Amino acid sequence: MEQGYSRIKHKDLKDRVVSAEVAASWIQDGMTLGLSGFTRAGDVKALPYALVERAKGEPTFKVDVFTGASLGSDVDKIFAEAGILRKRLPFQADPTMRKKMNEGEFHFVDQHLSHTSEMLRANTMEQIDVAVIESVGITEDGQIIPTTSVGNSLIFAENAKEIIVEINLAQTEQLKGVHDLYSPEKQGDRQPIPLTKPEDSIGTEGILVNLDKIKGIIFTNQSDSPSNIVPPDEETKVMANHLIDFLKSEVEQGRLTKSLAPLQSGIGSVANAVFHGLLESDFENLKVYSEVLQDAVFDLIDAGKVDFASCCSITLSEPKMNEVFGNFERYKNQLILRPQEISNHPEIIRRLGLISINTALEMDLYGNVNSTHVRGTHMMNGIGGSGDFARNARLAIFVTKSIAKDGDISSIVPFVSHVDHTEHDVDVLVTEQGYADLRGLAPRQRVELIINNCAHPMYREQLMDYYQSALEKGGHTPHDLEKAFSWHSQYENEGTMRQLVKV
Repeated sequence: MEQGYSRIKHKDLKDRVVSAEVAASWIQDGMTLGLSGFTRAGDVKALPYALVERAKGEPTFKVDVFTGASLGSDVDKIFAEAGILRKRLPFQADPTMRKKMNEGEFHFVDQHLSHTSEMLRANTMEQIDVAVIESVGITEDGQIIPTTSVGNSLIFAENAKEIIVEINLAQTEQLKGVHDLYSPEKQGDRQPIPLTKPEDSIGTEGILVNLDKIKGIIFTNQSDSPSNIVPPDEETKVMANHLIDFLKSEVEQGRLTKSLAPLQSGIGSVANAVFHGLLESDFENLKVYSEVLQDAVFDLIDAGKVDFASCCSITLSEPKMNEVFGNFERYKNQLILRPQEISNHPEIIRRLGLISINTALEMDLYGNVNSTHVRGTHMMNGIGGSGDFARNARLAIFVTKSIAKDGDISSIVPFVSHVDHTEHDVDVLVTEQGYADLRGLAPRQRVELIINNCAHPMYREQLMDYYQSALEKGGHTPHDLEKAFSWHSQYENEGTMRQLVKV
């Protein structure tokens, strides 16, 4: 406990230390909570469990929970099981929460990750009653130093009526000095964001708040949940090679140099594996400007391939977490952690000219991408930051395996069952079959390229048969809507998209 008090440098705050149970008693039914955390990193770990325990005796108790993205430490799971959620936003990735959400037990608002802060700033949704922020400590001048993510913590703290700080003794104090906390003014009163390179520092090292808002401080001692990514497999390695071939061709055409452009990669095993493929490439002096840094980025730093990485969260497997945070001084000067509204800000993405690599659930013949809804109805995780990047990046690349469920599902379909990214925002599609560069192509020019380069061979004939039928209907973007969605209905009824009746 003494070690915990030593992390509170501001003397007037030392008497605000309480237990998680006491802090949980302050939360009232119907409140809106802003919890730190982004993709299993930097999330609060004590108060949520105390809140669930307290709610066992209050069956009608419900709260709205806003976060940066998904939470670790099974927090999303226990919230869903306890039935205390009224609304959750903007992203999640927990199977239990996903099931309850799709059963309609609570509302889920799927938001672009750069938008939450703007909506809070504009008072267009519920304001934060209590912000709960994980921290490595509080400085002499009262700055709250975040841990392994920033996410929405800054806007939550600014917007909240009250703040509870969880000081996590398991998080290294060497994180101090890595964060860059910058908050834009309201829209209409805003100056340009003065960031022109991934390594630029434009804000403060901690969250500056009115100290009267800090109602309590909790001590914890628990590491982040490790990432659940799996190592690259043969298909993702092939996919990475296709992507590298495309990037090489861009260099040969003089559109990129061997340093490429700042890179962004979405969360997950496929995106991490594709990024990992850069290890074997000739590209060098790379920079990363992304939401999340996964294992592959630190492998690239170790290999001397990546010079600098900017993010809003560090999410690692357990071995890589021990390696990185056990020797953090080695990486500290090559990293910056920012709020997600800055890591995902359209102005910055467009200015830096990012190469954006994100994952898709399914893609269609014209380049529309579904990132969120299985069969068009069941939420998977959420759009996350993929829309922030796809709409504004220099190159918007989407990757996925061409088939799923042992071939019963084609990831290339006539028409996606839910559109997250329209064909206007998608530049390149990549599967283990190849890549399709869609830039400058009209809808009818895209179809054969996508079928031949990205679809699995077992589905190419079916896709071409569909397109020939759609051509009979005519139009700038030919479709036979009944037949287009029959692929999804056949899967629901028969468990496979294969062997459709030819048209």
